Amino acid sequence: MSDKQKTIKKTVSIQGVGLHTGKDVTIKFKAAPEGYGYKFVRTDLEGQPVIEALAENVVDTTRGTMLEKNNARVGTIEHTLAALVGLEIDNVLIEIDGPEAPIMDGSSRFYVEKILEAGIEEQNAPRNYYCINEAVEYRVEDKDSEIVAIPDDKFSISSIIDYDTKVLNVQHAQLNNLSEFKEGFSRARTFVFLHELEQLFMQEHLIRGGNLNNAIVFVEDKVNQKELDNIADKLGRDSVDVTEDGILNNLELEYPNEPARHKLLDILGDLALIGRPIKGKLLAKRPGHKTNVEFAAKLRKKILKEESRKSKQAPYIDWSKPPLYDINQIKNILPHRPPFLLIDRVYDIDGDQVVGMKNVTMNEAFFAGHFPDEPVMPGVLQIEAMAQAGGILALHQVEEPQEYSTYFLKIDKVRFRKKVEPGDTLVFKLKLVSPIRRGLCHMEGKAFVGDTIVTEADLLAQITKE
Repeated sequence: MSDKQKTIKKTVSIQGVGLHTGKDVTIKFKAAPEGYGYKFVRTDLEGQPVIEALAENVVDTTRGTMLEKNNARVGTIEHTLAALVGLEIDNVLIEIDGPEAPIMDGSSRFYVEKILEAGIEEQNAPRNYYCINEAVEYRVEDKDSEIVAIPDDKFSISSIIDYDTKVLNVQHAQLNNLSEFKEGFSRARTFVFLHELEQLFMQEHLIRGGNLNNAIVFVEDKVNQKELDNIADKLGRDSVDVTEDGILNNLELEYPNEPARHKLLDILGDLALIGRPIKGKLLAKRPGHKTNVEFAAKLRKKILKEESRKSKQAPYIDWSKPPLYDINQIKNILPHRPPFLLIDRVYDIDGDQVVGMKNVTMNEAFFAGHFPDEPVMPGVLQIEAMAQAGGILALHQVEEPQEYSTYFLKIDKVRFRKKVEPGDTLVFKLKLVSPIRRGLCHMEGKAFVGDTIVTEADLLAQITKE
């Protein structure tokens, strides 16, 4: 898998019918910046609300995965997301003019073809993998369904299905690398048993757009001609037959184990709701949307908890090694000069994050008046020093950085948690909240003395070329 994030090169659209609503819908894929992820926009609703494809926005997993935010919904999104994940695309804006993604043929095939038509573009930022560091599992006991993730240095999925029926034997599917998705999984269509189909027909809000072209129907028991004629009428067909393989129509399977492969496809789409690609080995038994989504939610909570804990930890610095930038190199990037140059060294820049340092000594000019008998570094200067570290992150890759100036637009969520005094070593850790666009730089910053957070703030600045 590529280590860089990817988006698409141009806007493409696809039209079809929603599986459950039966309504015509158009879905558009548009390029998105680094760190954007997958977001749906309901263009048919007032204000065009945005719905992030994240586990916390799932409201229903009945015969598909449905998201909702601010009373706006979008459903049956798993095949759409599976296509994006399978093609290793990280950032896409998805516009849709209805409440449900088109079902097409019940697979991800047409989505894959349309996305490849758009072209794939590699971006500059590294992919933000989550590496499974310990076994994580989720079980639905009454359905005998479970997913387990275990540590591995790459991503893979192994899935097994067993419905205790003769017409559909135990099947296994294995994806060892996402490069296998297009040929090996994208054409796998959804399936249903005949007795389930009859139940679904009785529910007004389900499968209004279902037909024998977008699902494989397995027939467990013998059915008479009257029953077949009734089903044909509901599906808008002159007639239907049961093949020797026990399939209700004359569809030829794309793969011998197509049901197992489709279940694996669903896992890929539902696990997109984690919000990050993962490295680890997934083992799934009789997976379904409920199991997939609950597992994704569990893993996402774990990720957010670890990120929150990590954000409160002081960055590790190997003081025996030379810095990434010393004071003279910093002067070549920032326009500031003493006594207002408040960063001494920069030790690390990793994608969207920077680690800088300032030694606070009694020789600082501001200690003469702040305060003569109790020297304390002014909080506003701590924020300024933090911002200068952020400026290094923003300017270190541009040509002639000394020609740029940075101006505060907003300072928010400021907390001064402990006094900073002479002899302290301030370590700053700043992370971009969103990619820099049109010169706007939004960062989350923390300052540490030892392992203790002394100051934190959100900073928004405008970078302009003089």
